[in-house]
Amino acid sequence: MDLRSDTVTRPTDEMRRAMANAEVGDDVWGDDPTVNRLEAVAAEWLGKEAALFVASGTMGNQVAVMTHCRPGDEVLVEGQAHVYWYEVGGIARLAGAQPRPIRTPDGMLTPELVQAEVREENIHYPTPRLLCLENTHNRAGGKVMPLADFTAVARRAHDLGLQVHLDGARLANAAVAQGLEVRQVAAGADSVMCCLSKGLCAPVGSVLGGTREFIAAARKNRKVLGGGMRQAGILAAAGLLAIERMVDRLAEDHRLAREIAAALQDVEGLRCDVSLVETNMVPVDLDRPAAPVVEALAREGVLCSASGPRRIRLVTHRDVAGIAPDEVRRAFRAALA
Repeated sequence: MDLRSDTVTRPTDEMRRAMANAEVGDDVWGDDPTVNRLEAVAAEWLGKEAALFVASGTMGNQVAVMTHCRPGDEVLVEGQAHVYWYEVGGIARLAGAQPRPIRTPDGMLTPELVQAEVREENIHYPTPRLLCLENTHNRAGGKVMPLADFTAVARRAHDLGLQVHLDGARLANAAVAQGLEVRQVAAGADSVMCCLSKGLCAPVGSVLGGTREFIAAARKNRKVLGGGMRQAGILAAAGLLAIERMVDRLAEDHRLAREIAAALQDVEGLRCDVSLVETNMVPVDLDRPAAPVVEALAREGVLCSASGPRRIRLVTHRDVAGIAPDEVRRAFRAALA
């Protein structure tokens, strides 16, 4: 039972067939028809004028920051945001911008927190240029930023002169959890990235959406990062099926995550709050260090990862849809014993 992450999902048989039969060209020249179709479909799906196919979510986020910012600009981020925490210092290394982390108790920024961190013009200060938001929030346990809250924060950022980029690696999960379309969840952002891998099961790739002018500039920044993938239609074919076939089934992952959390309620030595499970991630807090428990769980047939010194994260996805929550509970009891 591989519950380490939804990044371990494998492409469906239909995706493999589509990849084998994909019509391809040279995407850097703009003549790969399958990539062109994916970008058109993704733009409509995200509710943006244009879209760009990129190799990964990290590449999409970093291309967005590079496109929005000039060297020396300031980028506001929540203190545990993926773009700040897990992307190897890319904001500084690639865009030459300065990240300004804002700590929150639950991963959720508010208009007031953003306004408090935007400094007035001063010869000593970097220019605040961009706010990066994340939905769902990875390190907050797959937490959803409700549409009304996202809209309010984005509006305040715009009033303060900031652009807004949405790291929507699991944006489809956020949409399904709220009963909304992906384009509705992304509407307040100037740019948005969404992964086609993870819960949507494509083997490789993400899409970045924005205005036509923004995407034209982003395409050049993608090239700087080595993102010109030539006959990328082989990958784009799976991405099209991810958008067309895999979004609605995310509700099954959310249901299984809640069932696993409920099954762990009475296991001695851990705390697992079902009310914190909003999408496909289950945070499990332990009364002891997490690393040895992760190793013991692997011996019991459950693969997972530590997300803190005493916290384990379980992530559901299509490839574990048939597992029994009681089996997960049995494995935890054995590992903790």
